Amino acid sequence: MDKIIELVNATIYQRDNTVLTDVSFSIGKGEFVYLIGKTGSGKSSLLKTLYAELPAKEGFVNVAGYDLTGISRKEIPYLRRKLGIVFQDFQLLDDRDVEANLEFVLRATGWHDKEQISRRIDEVLDNVGLRDKRKNMPYNLSGGERQGVAIARAMLNNPDIILADEPTGNLDPETTLDVLKLLLRIADGGTAVLMATHNYGLIQKYPGRILKCENHQVICSRVE
Repeated sequence: MDKIIELVNATIYQRDNTVLTDVSFSIGKGEFVYLIGKTGSGKSSLLKTLYAELPAKEGFVNVAGYDLTGISRKEIPYLRRKLGIVFQDFQLLDDRDVEANLEFVLRATGWHDKEQISRRIDEVLDNVGLRDKRKNMPYNLSGGERQGVAIARAMLNNPDIILADEPTGNLDPETTLDVLKLLLRIADGGTAVLMATHNYGLIQKYPGRILKCENHQVICSRVE
């Protein structure tokens, strides 16, 4: 299996504080993996390290072919083009419609041709079932629709992996299931997904591989 993420004996820091030690795991192409743990256990710090918001200082940390312990500042934008990042609070731009939100990301990552941009926006909105919302403003969408747009945004550049930090944390139970099913479908299509969640009911309903942050460690397990 192609490894999209691989950590060996890594230490995760938040500023100068050690959050997680001796972290070793890998995630392959098309895998769906839950990341769980109590608040403050290191989930977000781990995700931020994987997309180079926090520096990887010790051990081996490789994400999408980039060695993060030696990555330069100018390489980080190229790393992030291979990642899709989804947040709990959506982080959409409220002063522009859905289409303009997605176009902004494409242009920022090197797309220039108007027809190609329009076609790619249609494709990702089709994937999340929101093509008819293309001209809507984010504040006129439901929470689930906004998260759907955020996932579409994360898929724009055909990433190797989606890093989702509590993507269902602000959603009702029915919408939470819809978002989870969407992420599972994305993984089935070959894009790996690492999803941080507090919702253990989801794991019972849709079992899978688990990384648990606990006592400064990351414990790997699987629920069938």
